[in-house]
Amino acid sequence: MRFSLLFAFVIVVGIYSYNFSEASEPVCSKFAYEEQLLEKMIRTEIKVETMVNEINKTEENVISTLGDIKQTVADLTGNITYEMLQKSDEIKRREESFKKLFEETRTNLTSDMGAKSEELTQLQGSFKNLFDETRTNLTSDMEAKRDELTQLQEKLERPPIAFHAHYLTDLVLDTTDEIIIFTKIMINEGTGYDTSTGIFTAPIGGLYQFIVHTCTYATKFSYIGLVLEDKVIAADSNYDKIYNTCSTVGAIVRVRSGEKVWVKATASNSNYKLLEDAYRKNTFSGVLVNN
Repeated sequence: MRFSLLFAFVIVVGIYSYNFSEASEPVCSKFAYEEQLLEKMIRTEIKVETMVNEINKTEENVISTLGDIKQTVADLTGNITYEMLQKSDEIKRREESFKKLFEETRTNLTSDMGAKSEELTQLQGSFKNLFDETRTNLTSDMEAKRDELTQLQEKLERPPIAFHAHYLTDLVLDTTDEIIIFTKIMINEGTGYDTSTGIFTAPIGGLYQFIVHTCTYATKFSYIGLVLEDKVIAADSNYDKIYNTCSTVGAIVRVRSGEKVWVKATASNSNYKLLEDAYRKNTFSGVLVNN
């Protein structure tokens, strides 16, 4: 189709050129005219053939070039498709590797977290036991310290316990177990000693020291004892044929709160008699040493 159109175009151009040449040339014989026309037609045909050949060559070149382009495109498409397939396979392999690595990592992390959780639970249990033990010990220590502080506070708040009594209105020891009553008080801290009965009643329990000092006429006897709740805890006897004599007896003893202590005659006779004057005093004293 393209060749037919091109050939028609060439004929039209030739006729136009011929008419133009015929108009411009001078009028000659019919033979010369036909010769010239034939010559021009031959030249035109040669030109047309040359143009056709060039067009054919151009068409072949174009077709060849198109074929090369198609082949190149096909090659490029094949290469791109192959590379895309390779990339796709590589992506799939990497994706599988990543999934596998992810699963392994998750499994390891889960296992490690389980182990760490168990270890943490054990540590929490150990810490709780240690904390409970420490709290118990601290509580016990605090209770002990509080009790100790309470006792110390009570000791500080308690008045000192001490008494010192003297002066006897009855000096004759003529009755066994007779309580010797010291009727005058020099000191009676805690008001434990009773001058009417001669008995000391411990206001609080603790460790006490008691001392009894008695004097006896010459040629007379005296037998006395220091008594805690009807039990003699210290005793003394005194006698001299020529001189008036004095003696001292005492004891350190633990006394519970409310228990009683006194001095009594452990033996009796109308000849047993104590002495008291400006130079000699009979005394009974006691003091709380430690509670």
